Amino acid sequence: MPAVMRGGNGNRKPKGAGRGGRAKGPAAYAPAKLRGAAGVGLPPQVAVSAACGVFVAGLILLLATGGRGEALVGAVGHGLDNRMGAMGFRVATVQVRGASAFSEPYIRQAVGLAPGGPILGLDLEGLRTRAESVGWVRSATVARLLPDTVVVTVSERPRLAVWQSGGVTRVVDPEGHVIPEADPGLFSDLPLVVGQGAAEAAAAILPLVQTRPALTKRMEALVRVDGRRWDIRLKDGGLIQLPATGEDAALIQLDQLDQRSRLLELGFARIDLRDPQMIAVRPRARSEDAGV
Repeated sequence: MPAVMRGGNGNRKPKGAGRGGRAKGPAAYAPAKLRGAAGVGLPPQVAVSAACGVFVAGLILLLATGGRGEALVGAVGHGLDNRMGAMGFRVATVQVRGASAFSEPYIRQAVGLAPGGPILGLDLEGLRTRAESVGWVRSATVARLLPDTVVVTVSERPRLAVWQSGGVTRVVDPEGHVIPEADPGLFSDLPLVVGQGAAEAAAAILPLVQTRPALTKRMEALVRVDGRRWDIRLKDGGLIQLPATGEDAALIQLDQLDQRSRLLELGFARIDLRDPQMIAVRPRARSEDAGV
């Protein structure tokens, strides 16, 4: 029995068939047209994956080439820095925070940042090291504020005293560190400590003396003796000998003696406080009182 075709002609071309009887359906594949079609590209996810693959492959290549890889990385970084510099990422301002007027010029000179240089390629750790090479600086941090500012923040060494030893005078901090850039002539208000080891020991004795205004205003210098004790040399030539330990107790004895007999005001040649059981006071000779 012949097949029955409902409502159609067996010789009819399929719908959508073009000239020559080839169908134009979803399964049609035209490589030449696909390659040449405008606007055809990779999906975003594929593009990102491909970029990551290229980066990883490049990184492996750089590691495999040793020093040449480092040179390539440097060249790429330099090129990127220059390109970002052209976009405005260059040093325009260098701020120094936490520094006094005495130390700031030395810090700027040590850091050595000139306006106009690229900001992204700066070695911040190297800049910090250079800032801390300044004697005034105890510690420093360096940060960049994009697009064009570098901030150097320092903790400055406080000035404690002027130290004289071996014929050389220097400014020192409470830890006995010398501040080489500090000119002692500019700090006549600082107490003078003299002798070997005086710089390191000054932080312990100075507060005891400075709480006594009558003594402080008459003091010329604190002299370190044998690296173990202090003499207080007064402006009028008097000398107060302190013990190696118990300086505060000895100074309390001096306070009591001064209240009774006004020694500091009247003057003396020497007061020996080294023995807590016996205070020895040596008055001035008559020729000294007369100014001879």
